[in-house]
Amino acid sequence: MVNYDPNSAGNSTSPGRDTTPGPQGAPAVTARSLTVVRGDRQVLKALDFTVPRARITGLLGPSGCGKSTLMRAIVGTQAKVTGTLTVLGAPAGTPALRERIGYVTQDPSVYQDLTVRQNLDYFAAVLNPGRAHRAARAEAVTRAITDVDLTSHADDLAGRLSGGQLSRVSLAVALLGTPELLVLDEPTVGLDPVLRRDLWNLFHTIAATRGTTLLVSSHVMDEAERCHRLLLLREGVLLAEDTPDDLRTRTATETVEQAFLHLVDETATHPEASR
Repeated sequence: MVNYDPNSAGNSTSPGRDTTPGPQGAPAVTARSLTVVRGDRQVLKALDFTVPRARITGLLGPSGCGKSTLMRAIVGTQAKVTGTLTVLGAPAGTPALRERIGYVTQDPSVYQDLTVRQNLDYFAAVLNPGRAHRAARAEAVTRAITDVDLTSHADDLAGRLSGGQLSRVSLAVALLGTPELLVLDEPTVGLDPVLRRDLWNLFHTIAATRGTTLLVSSHVMDEAERCHRLLLLREGVLLAEDTPDDLRTRTATETVEQAFLHLVDETATHPEASR
């Protein structure tokens, strides 16, 4: 797998500091008063935030706080969304965005009775049909398999892979179209520490070398340190939008987890103090 070296040229600072100049232009995602209602319950409550381009933004919060709902809203598959949500310069859900966004759900979206390569061949043909594109599809499939370090399993049936390997197949599918925005819902759940590290290295490589914007959700607070920016969510409310370093500084804490708990307590006492 291609590894991300935090000390390489152009990446000499930690992701948390985000001191390198950001890309010019509008953010990849802009939300204003974004609200989602399910039944008589507000799942997301008037969220305002931006996701900068070519950066890794972490969406962190406990299970059930609305992370998956927010991601579905961004990719355009969530019903009953109000407010304004602009993605890559267009309203979320615009058909033309489908080719520009890669989305990986928590459950692997692959065919169990096909091999890894056959799965990718199929999805590549859906994305880029026609005999004229056969060579380009083959190249994209090989690159995606290499990206997620599954070359040695390319001819294995998906149904015989481990949970972590299946997650990487889903990621490979999302990488086929070289998306501008990659939305990953808890991609490291169930992975061992080595695979988690390698996957985050890949995320940084994709952002740095391809200019891809990544939005990565997790309920594991230590993964926040690997992100350039953070959105902290709890019970559908956005507690903070900041870099890891700035978040720790303004809450006078040593870790993002401590900062999160500080904001939870602060919001309980002074609801207007969040963000």
